[in-house]
Amino acid sequence: MIQFLVHDKKDSVGVAVVDVKAGQELSGRSLDTNENLKAKATQDIPLGHKIALKDLKVGDNVIKYGVEVGRVVAPVKTGEHVHVHNVKTKRWA
Repeated sequence: MIQFLVHDKKDSVGVAVVDVKAGQELSGRSLDTNENLKAKATQDIPLGHKIALKDLKVGDNVIKYGVEVGRVVAPVKTGEHVHVHNVKTKRWA
């Protein structure tokens, strides 16, 4: 069962397609390559929210759909929930 999707191989985040629980081993799929992906959630992540696929530091760009969609404002570790508490959208950056 697929639990997250990645839109482009350059993406630094995936999108949860189900509610995810901390500690859960996840199966994902890359939409551009159809590649199977693996990740481990370190925090609960609600359906539709983002999971970090790599460590991100303050000032890094968040890549989704192959484009910059936000800027990190608090450090994010691989597997953590990426949302308004640690990323500011590029629209208002």
